[in-house]
Amino acid sequence: MHHMFKDHRRGEKRGFLSPKNKNCSGLELRRGCSQALVASLAGSLLPGSDRSGVETSEHVQREVSDLQEEGKNAINSPMSPALADVHPEDTQLEENEERTMIDPTSKDDPKFKELVKVLLNWINDVLVEERIIVKQLEEDLYDGQVLQKLLEKLAGCKLNVAEVTQSEIGQKQKLQTVLETVHDLLRPRGWALRWSVDSIHGKNLVAILHLLVSLAMHFRAPIRLPEHVTVQVVVVRKREGLLHSSHISEELTTTTEMMMGRFERDAFDTLFDHAPDKLSVVKKSLITFVNKHLNKLNLEVTELETQFADGVYLVLLMGLLEDYFVPLHNFYLTPESFDQKVHNVSFAFELMLDGGLKKPKARPEDVVNLDLKSTLRVLYNLFTKYKNVE
Repeated sequence: MHHMFKDHRRGEKRGFLSPKNKNCSGLELRRGCSQALVASLAGSLLPGSDRSGVETSEHVQREVSDLQEEGKNAINSPMSPALADVHPEDTQLEENEERTMIDPTSKDDPKFKELVKVLLNWINDVLVEERIIVKQLEEDLYDGQVLQKLLEKLAGCKLNVAEVTQSEIGQKQKLQTVLETVHDLLRPRGWALRWSVDSIHGKNLVAILHLLVSLAMHFRAPIRLPEHVTVQVVVVRKREGLLHSSHISEELTTTTEMMMGRFERDAFDTLFDHAPDKLSVVKKSLITFVNKHLNKLNLEVTELETQFADGVYLVLLMGLLEDYFVPLHNFYLTPESFDQKVHNVSFAFELMLDGGLKKPKARPEDVVNLDLKSTLRVLYNLFTKYKNVE
């Protein structure tokens, strides 16, 4: 059956097909608490009403400018802390109620933009068969509809929720079911759950990003999230009838290893964090090592970051180091798709295990995604075992 649901940003309808998946266990529905809306906080000043008499255009412009300056100073005074982008509904804050927003300067940070872009592309890749296209995270995910489909696709299950929910209560009930399922998945890993029904439904972008990053890490998404993404969050609270703002730092991503639950640090973490000047020396040594063997096939590596990403050189290198011919039908000699490259790297990892090496710390997807640290780890493991092989 083909369902339709409304895109609240564009006023258009988006379609999706119900997946035919197995059922998840039923979950108790609980009502969410009070709705928390994302606040953009601003103040705008309008010049006063026209005065009697004839005034020159220059005089009017100067007066308007003076009024705007006076208003700016009033906003920035200690009695009324400076706020940005106040929406009409924000003036209706209850006493001691607070709302949050990402500082506009943080939204312009290249790493923050990259994080949002990577997550958007990942969601759309996962839901491509559902005919769902997400364009804006907070506007398209807040009602639980897309999150439901995303979780069903990732977990391979069917949630027991209404397909289309227009009312706020219905949307929050759906979100409650979706988030309870997420919590059941993530709780055993001991991850802090930094979102709630109200924050997601309130279009809190920080909460939505925390949720998506956790899902991407849990389901080992074939993406490369930018590391150490931190945003400044403006927290606004109403006290004694006045709006007061404060800033806090919110860490959205750490390192890939820590987010994946691999907390042990190694020499490469130290190298990248504290001795980047020595990185070129390590890369040069590894290039010399791999070329010593790949030259036998008239192959040469100049860029570690890119030339091992499709897995072909890794597979051939393992054959050379272990002195056997790798049948060409076991891997893609000219891989074109992401999946074919992941297959090649995974196959190379299997050959490493067969050769007595430990399972690589890196994921095949990390190598394919041009993660230099992961590629160096893999090659260094080969170097330590085969450095004396001629």
